Amino acid sequence: MRFRDLSFWNWGSVLGLTALVENCVSVGEALLILGPARMGPLRHSPGPGGQQLLLPSMLLALLLLLAPSPGHATRVVYKVPEEQPPNTLIGSLAADYGFPDVGHLYKLEVGAPYLRVDGKTGDIFTTETSIDREGLRECQNQLPGDPCILEFEVSITDLVQNGSPRLLEGQIEVQDINDNTPNFASPVITLAIPENTNIGSLFPIPLASDRDAGPNGVASYELQAGPEAQELFGLQVAEDQEEKQPQLIVMGNLDRERWDSYDLTIKVQDGGSPPRASSALLRVTVLDTNDNAPKFERPSYEAELSENSPIGHSVIQVKANDSDQGANAEIEYTFHQAPEVVRRLLRLDRNTGLITVQGPVDREDLSTLRFSVLAKDRGTNPKSARAQVVVTVKDMNDNAPTIEIRGIGLVTHQDGMANISEDVAEETAVALVQVSDRDEGENAAVTCVVAGDVPFQLRQASETGSDSKKKYFLQTTTPLDYEKVKDYTIEIVAVDSGNPPLSSTNSLKVQVVDVNDNAPVFTQSVTEVAFPENNKPGEVIAEITASDADSGSNAELVYSLEPEPAAKGLFTISPETGEIQVKTSLDREQRESYELKVVAADRGSPSLQGTATVLVNVLDCNDNDPKFMLSGYNFSVMENMPALSPVGMVTVIDGDKGENAQVQLSVEQDNGDFVIQNGTGTILSSLSFDREQQSTYTFQLKAVDGGVPPRSAYVGVTINVLDENDNAPYITAPSNTSHRLLTPQTRLGETVSQVAAEDFDSGVNAELIYSIAGGNPYGLFQIGSHSGAITLEKEIERRHHGLHRLVVKVSDRGKPPRYGTALVHLYVNETLANRTLLETLLGHSLDTPLDIDIAGDPEYERSKQRGNILFGVVAGVVAVALLIALAVLVRYCRQREAKSGYQAGKKETKDLYAPKPSGKASKGNKSKGKKSKSPKPVKPVEDEDEAGLQKSLKFNLMSDAPGDSPRIHLPLNYPPGSPDLGRHYRSNSPLPSIQLQPQSPSASKKHQVVQDLPPANTFVGTGDTTSTGSEQYSDYSYRTNPPKYPSKQVGQPFQLSTPQPLPHPYHGAIWTEVWE
Repeated sequence: MRFRDLSFWNWGSVLGLTALVENCVSVGEALLILGPARMGPLRHSPGPGGQQLLLPSMLLALLLLLAPSPGHATRVVYKVPEEQPPNTLIGSLAADYGFPDVGHLYKLEVGAPYLRVDGKTGDIFTTETSIDREGLRECQNQLPGDPCILEFEVSITDLVQNGSPRLLEGQIEVQDINDNTPNFASPVITLAIPENTNIGSLFPIPLASDRDAGPNGVASYELQAGPEAQELFGLQVAEDQEEKQPQLIVMGNLDRERWDSYDLTIKVQDGGSPPRASSALLRVTVLDTNDNAPKFERPSYEAELSENSPIGHSVIQVKANDSDQGANAEIEYTFHQAPEVVRRLLRLDRNTGLITVQGPVDREDLSTLRFSVLAKDRGTNPKSARAQVVVTVKDMNDNAPTIEIRGIGLVTHQDGMANISEDVAEETAVALVQVSDRDEGENAAVTCVVAGDVPFQLRQASETGSDSKKKYFLQTTTPLDYEKVKDYTIEIVAVDSGNPPLSSTNSLKVQVVDVNDNAPVFTQSVTEVAFPENNKPGEVIAEITASDADSGSNAELVYSLEPEPAAKGLFTISPETGEIQVKTSLDREQRESYELKVVAADRGSPSLQGTATVLVNVLDCNDNDPKFMLSGYNFSVMENMPALSPVGMVTVIDGDKGENAQVQLSVEQDNGDFVIQNGTGTILSSLSFDREQQSTYTFQLKAVDGGVPPRSAYVGVTINVLDENDNAPYITAPSNTSHRLLTPQTRLGETVSQVAAEDFDSGVNAELIYSIAGGNPYGLFQIGSHSGAITLEKEIERRHHGLHRLVVKVSDRGKPPRYGTALVHLYVNETLANRTLLETLLGHSLDTPLDIDIAGDPEYERSKQRGNILFGVVAGVVAVALLIALAVLVRYCRQREAKSGYQAGKKETKDLYAPKPSGKASKGNKSKGKKSKSPKPVKPVEDEDEAGLQKSLKFNLMSDAPGDSPRIHLPLNYPPGSPDLGRHYRSNSPLPSIQLQPQSPSASKKHQVVQDLPPANTFVGTGDTTSTGSEQYSDYSYRTNPPKYPSKQVGQPFQLSTPQPLPHPYHGAIWTEVWE
């Protein structure tokens, strides 16, 4: 939709002429009254509303005489729902209404802070300040059905022709959305109904209110009743003055002695999509009989009230009658659901119904008061009636016109002053003047003029404004000349049409800016003239004169001009005086010099002529701004770059010449972080970047040329700091000293622990990979490479019971990658009954090198071997016993056979049944040889990273010789006199033995090895299935040395070092003693 100007009129001269005739005032007297020196005596003393200027009717007539005719304006209308998010496009002035989108500047004059306008395209957007229809001041006191309008103004300035700006007036109809729920005034509504009420009687229910409007307002009511009230009450909704009035219908006979009150639920719902609803408790009280209800003389009352009426002023009196007698006929009047502003401004006499003023009434704040009055009798069971009252506030001329002067287009104002160049064209707008009056009608009809003899006038900017609100362009009427007048003080007078009229004044100071418009004049055969560009057409360049020795007509010279081809049509010369003039405005950027040939011919016959040459050099004016090659610069640099390193380069050009083209660059809002080299445009950083502290730097560069006055340009620069992999993953959970109980009934695939880590880098440098680097010889566990979740992958067997220490490595994807290491302790057992044993195992784990696996119960294999040996021994004994028994039996049989018969000549053999030599000796030798064999060392870990973790550890886990009982060597570092805990652990502890290699350089001596891991917390032994160690502490904790690492690791592997001795034997490192 586009609105165009349809008519033009000029009525100021007609009204002014009529006023001058009626008051018999001459034009000279009227001008004398308007003079600035004569305005003082017309002011009256200040009144309650502030200082006001009262002018007689003849001054008003003269002001009307001088009033300008309206100008042209275009009105734009958009519709947008309320509560739109920021940067929502409302409309495009260029795309929707065909306004230009190239070479023009769009500027929002009115509409902030709800709107912003793109300066190039004219696109209108919402801002961070949300448009709330219910919160807009313009829509607070609207009547139902009226649209909510948000007005805005946009000026369009042609940057190419630099002409007068064009003003666009627009409206945004803010459409309601269903963002408010209808509510009753009270959660409990009470109605009193006499018990003899006739069936079908109606009782009004207080209305619900909804801040939304139209379809989103109150749409329906619903009554919900219990079994005892379903057949007694119903609901009817009537339309009363565009409002839905819920009414309770009595559908049955009421008996107070049987049931004196009923609790119902009334529900209200709006018409939005989706609808919103709320409910209230409707309590119906059954009263004794009161025959007649009060009745107002009229169903509604209307009254008018002048604003600023004194307190106690009578507005209107409502009257109701009651046909009963006595107390049942005594009526009491009260406000019914009246807004707070009505109760604040008006007073209702409870006995007489007279409504009077009790507060200051201002029509500009509230033009209509709408409320209801309730008339209730004073019977035992009071009855009531309701009447609607509408009070219209009449306007009084209590507001003087308001004059607002602001910049328009490219002309900006500062401290009430506008700067304008003297070479501007006529009718150039220097300000936008808005005149308004808060009154209405004739009191708001405002006329505005410029007082005094100044070369400025008002031209109406829009014909769509009302009499109470007008907009004017303040524009020049003649060319300005700095050499004549350097500044002007423009006084603007506005007067309304009230009786008596009120007026106000406002002023603007216009400073004329000088330009170089004077050219040199000289006479010689070859003349060089320096002439500034941007001149006015018709200016004189030079005056060339020639003389002739002749006399008379022979000495009468006629001058003509023979310019070069490029100068044709640009210059002219006076035939009589030889004065050279320029016919158009010169532009140095198009051509810097012109050569003109001047011919002087006499009037002789034949004519003789002479020539002269004029060289016109066009001087440069500073009429071009410096220009950056890009509208914005974005540079990316790596972090940790040294200070004073170049981060980017900008290029700026200037179409002028000389000093006007010498550009100086500087950093705006300079905080010392960046500097720029003027010769190269290179931006240097004064600091070393750290992306983790700040990833983006934004600032502006300013380019200023050397002209007078200087011209400048700005450009935005953004420095993006790129990430380097300078932070290692930081393990946040679990701590190295925590543990978790894992029962044998744990299901496969179940998550048994979670490793969490962080990396302060970004991108690929912060992508983490989790892996198990050690402590998983049975392959029981698996870790998610991206999630860090440790799951059970195999069924738990008896040999798996005990403590499992998983060495988890967390690496990032940087180049080179960085990593951190975490210890995850999982205790496989049914319960945590033996906490001391568990804490001992944890302490041993912390002092065990990471290349040695701690997984399950080492005693299980040894007990299995002992069982096999015992079974073999028992089987051997049984076999030997059977052999012995068989030998005895055979011998016995043979003896009996010998006794029963004798063979002659046969010699009996001695030692026939002697047992054979036993093989124990050989067996023992074999075993002994086996014992003397050197134990095989454990194969070293080949992982390069884990080898780095164990650089300082020089011992390996040794296997016991076959047949030996498994032993644990855990001598502790305890003070003299303490119990021999080492012996105790040798005999009772189920842990595997740790021995030094026989190849150790000091194997013949007592060796000591100290191991220390950095515990983040003490162990926890609470009997639960899990123990995190990082959340709580245990009284049975195994304490090691204090942590040697800060709370945030830097990604280096654990360093094992010799701990400091502690006073208590349980608070130290574990020593391993081996004796030959």
